[in-house]
Amino acid sequence: MIRFITLFLVLFLIQSGIAQKKEYPLIHSHNDYNRKVPFWQAYSCGLNSIEIDIFLKNDSLYVTHSEDEIIKNRDIESLYLNPMVNALESGFRNDIPLQFLIDIKSDTKSTLQKLIKILKNYPQIIQNQNIDLVISGNRPLPEEYTDYPDYINFDYQSLEPIENPKTWDKISMISLSFKKTSEWNGKGRLVDLDYKKIKSIIDKAHSYNKPFRFWGTPDSKTAWKVFKDLGVDFINTDQACMASDYLNSLDQRLYSLEKKIKIYKPTFEYDQKKIAVENVILMIGDGNGLSQISAASLVNGGELTLTQLKSIGLIKTQSADDFNTDSAAAATAIAIGEKTKNRAIGLDAQYSLKKNITEILFQNGFVSGCITSDEITGATPASFYAHRRDRSEKNEILKELLESKLSLFVGGGASSFNLKDLREKFYLIDDINELEKCNKDRVGHFISEKDVPSVDVRGNILSKATAKGIHFLSNKQKPFFLMVEGAQIDSYGHENNFPKVIKEVIDFDLAIAEAIKFADHNKNTLVLITADHETSGLSILSGNLDNNRLEGSFASDDHTGIMVPIFAYGPYSQCFQGVYNNYDLFHKIIGLVLK
Repeated sequence: MIRFITLFLVLFLIQSGIAQKKEYPLIHSHNDYNRKVPFWQAYSCGLNSIEIDIFLKNDSLYVTHSEDEIIKNRDIESLYLNPMVNALESGFRNDIPLQFLIDIKSDTKSTLQKLIKILKNYPQIIQNQNIDLVISGNRPLPEEYTDYPDYINFDYQSLEPIENPKTWDKISMISLSFKKTSEWNGKGRLVDLDYKKIKSIIDKAHSYNKPFRFWGTPDSKTAWKVFKDLGVDFINTDQACMASDYLNSLDQRLYSLEKKIKIYKPTFEYDQKKIAVENVILMIGDGNGLSQISAASLVNGGELTLTQLKSIGLIKTQSADDFNTDSAAAATAIAIGEKTKNRAIGLDAQYSLKKNITEILFQNGFVSGCITSDEITGATPASFYAHRRDRSEKNEILKELLESKLSLFVGGGASSFNLKDLREKFYLIDDINELEKCNKDRVGHFISEKDVPSVDVRGNILSKATAKGIHFLSNKQKPFFLMVEGAQIDSYGHENNFPKVIKEVIDFDLAIAEAIKFADHNKNTLVLITADHETSGLSILSGNLDNNRLEGSFASDDHTGIMVPIFAYGPYSQCFQGVYNNYDLFHKIIGLVLK
């Protein structure tokens, strides 16, 4: 059995990567003996303090809260001391400090004497500098602390000063009851009066240079974060692994915008007017759900260019063969007007070839373009020019780009192409600034050789390409269709990287602003902004609007089936309100531009 647990722990520790020294806040496994697997569960989840309630009866130290709850064979040695030795001998977490908070529930002196007698049989524990044995519950008087061995320390449950410095040396931490300070249940906001009261207690404890713990605390994500922000050193929890995962990932899920972006205020002069639609700019934020938009808006002072728009709807995203669509099936539904199976591009659910919107519009005198912060062969842009059973058929997709009806492409992935063949079909420019004045029929620009880097590295190329691309197409003196994809909202949703998700949404909004500006000066231009699907099940747990700081949380690292918003601006934008399927978008566009 021990070997099995040891093997389990090795695998768990390797997977969770906890072999790194933790910083505050530390996590205390409250009532650890109530867990399905005492000690091992908290230890394998990386907790820093483990509570052991003990009761002396018939010369045995049982692990229990009270005498009437004693269970035979559940003693301190079998549940904690022997597993600790086993962990040490196996080399697990030897360099990470661990506290055993031993809460005495029976007579103080007799229980302590028995505990010391037992501990003498465990030199691996009592001589280990990384293990702190702290007595709580029924403790001796502070002036008696120095009567006990050096490896025995105490939990001081008062803020009153102690004169004797040697007594202070025997105190490992200060603990107080939370319920005596506040009635807060861990939901919603901690009121200012209680906040100040609690903060003063923590500051007082820290003035003695001792770590601090509350017991009897609310046990929720909201509470854990509040206690962390207040400076509580040991956070109580009955949810060991959940608290560890939450607190140790918190820095990755917090974001504060350093500098707000300037938003564009639309004129609405042509919005919702019954004017002929000649140009369509379709903007797809890959994975960009309502929470992603909300997060970016909130950190930017409560608004984006996108959130100025008035014509808003919701789109259902399910594919033909799955509840959760991928980008290929979702973009194809928009491009051909029919649902298809996941991974298919430009084909219907029976894998029959269907003309996409750029091909149909080309036959009606339009010019078209695709701009993306992904590789140009990515599933979303490819759905507007290619027809393949599987999005991974990259070589075939490359060939279809050459024969496509596109007049413009901007994206990553230059190294995938035979540039000699590509130059026979497209005039390639090295600098996006060349695009605005370029008079070639078909033009391409590569953002990167391989994968497109994040916005931190690539800068504002998406918004710049959008502005230059719009002017390039409009200079053709023909109606045009342009698809612009903010691709990496999805990428960082998959990684559960909250800061980078927000940065990509804000970058996408800068591109949206360029499209809206153009529509305000060209009354026949309709701008549509939507998503292929939502990624990660993002939610916003908390925030501070004074410093534009948010905390995000993720339900998944994959796509979800949540409806995505659609925003419309320009003539007939009201036609895109309501709730409908993603393939309806194709029919609405075609119905307006070809009527």
